[in-house]
Amino acid sequence: MNGVFRLAVRRLQHDPWQALILAVCIAVALALPLTTGSVVDRYQAELTTRADATPLIAGAIGNRFDLTLACLYFHQREVETVPASLADEIQASGLGVAIPLHVRFTARGYPLVGTVPEYYELRGLRAAVGSLPLEAGEVVLGSGVAVELDLGPGDHLFSDQVELYDISVPPSLKMRVCGVLAPTGGPDDGAVFVDLVTAWVVEGIAHGHDDVTQGVDPAQILAQTDEAIVLSGAFIEYNEITPDNAGSIHLHADRPELPLSGIIVNPLDQKSATILASRLNARRVHQMLVPRAVVDDLLAVVFRIKRLVDVLALLLGASTILLSILVIVLSLRARTREIETLHRIGCPRFAVVRLCTAEIGLVILTACAGAAAVAWVGRTLLAEFLFRIL
Repeated sequence: MNGVFRLAVRRLQHDPWQALILAVCIAVALALPLTTGSVVDRYQAELTTRADATPLIAGAIGNRFDLTLACLYFHQREVETVPASLADEIQASGLGVAIPLHVRFTARGYPLVGTVPEYYELRGLRAAVGSLPLEAGEVVLGSGVAVELDLGPGDHLFSDQVELYDISVPPSLKMRVCGVLAPTGGPDDGAVFVDLVTAWVVEGIAHGHDDVTQGVDPAQILAQTDEAIVLSGAFIEYNEITPDNAGSIHLHADRPELPLSGIIVNPLDQKSATILASRLNARRVHQMLVPRAVVDDLLAVVFRIKRLVDVLALLLGASTILLSILVIVLSLRARTREIETLHRIGCPRFAVVRLCTAEIGLVILTACAGAAAVAWVGRTLLAEFLFRIL
C-alpha cells in the first residue's frame, strides 16, 4: 500500500495543475455549506447569549432591530432618543432597575457608551487594571480597545469630532483613561465606557466655562464692564474635564429631558416585566422589547437566507460531482497507454484500481482540508463582519 501511495503522489506531482484545479473546485463546493453553517451557528450563539442576558429594552417607537442592536452591540444607528425621565419613571416604579445607555458617538472609531454602574453589574464587567469611571471625564476601555490603541490608566483618549469645520459643534473631549476592563469575549471588549454626564458633554448638552478672573485673551472678550465680562461662545467650552473645572460643568437642559439611546430594564420578576412592558407599550410613544424575541425574528430572516444558500450549495455540489466524474473518466481514457504499460510490467489490475483510487482520495483529502480552512476563516472573520454591518 505504501508503494501505491508513493506512485499516486508521484503521479500527481507529474501533473500538478490538473489535480490542483480539481481540488479547488471540490473545495469550493464543500466550503460554501460548511462556511455558511459555521457562521450562522456562531452568529446564533452570540446573538442569543447576549439577548438572554438582557431582560428588557426600552426605547423610542421605531425600528426594533436598530434599537436592540444599539443597546446590545452599541451599533451606531440613527435611533430616536428617549428622555432620561423615562428611566427615572421605570426606576421609580419599583418593578425593576433601569440602566440608561447613551450610544451616539465614538472615540478613535470605537463606540463611546455612556451608562451607569448598574450596567457593569449586569454584564459582570470588572476592571482588570485601574478602576471603573468614578468622575466625569474618565473613561474605562474594553480589553480589545486597550490592546489596539495601546492605552492604559493615566493615558488620554479623545472623542471623535462629529463636524470638523463647524465651530458651533463641541470640540473633541479629552478623557482620562481610568482603567481597562477584563476580557469577556463579547462586544464590551470593543467599546469605551463613560458616565452619562461625560456622554452629554461630548454631545454638547453639558459643558463648563473658563475662570475669567484668572485673565483671558483679549480676542475672546466681546464686552466688558466693571461687574462682568462677556466672552465669545466659540472659545469658552472645555475640551477636558479636570478636578479644577469639574465643578463648573452644567447642563443646558433639565435632566429629565436629556437624551438617551435606550434603557436596559432588569425587572424584579416575570410579573414585573409583564406590567412594565404593558404600561409602556400601551402609550404607543415608547416601546419595551424582549431582546430574545427580537433576536429570534432576526435569526428567522438569517435562516431563510441560509436555506437559499444551502439550495445553491446543493446545486453547486451536484454539478461539481458530475464534472469531477467527467474529468476523472476522461483522464483515465487519456492514460490508457500508461495503464497498459503497468499491466505489461506485471502490475495486477487491482493494484491499478488502488492507484487510481489513491490519486482521487488524495485530491479529495486536499479539497477537504482547504474547505475546512476556508470555513474556519469564515467563522472567524465573516461573523465579525456581519456583526459590524447589522
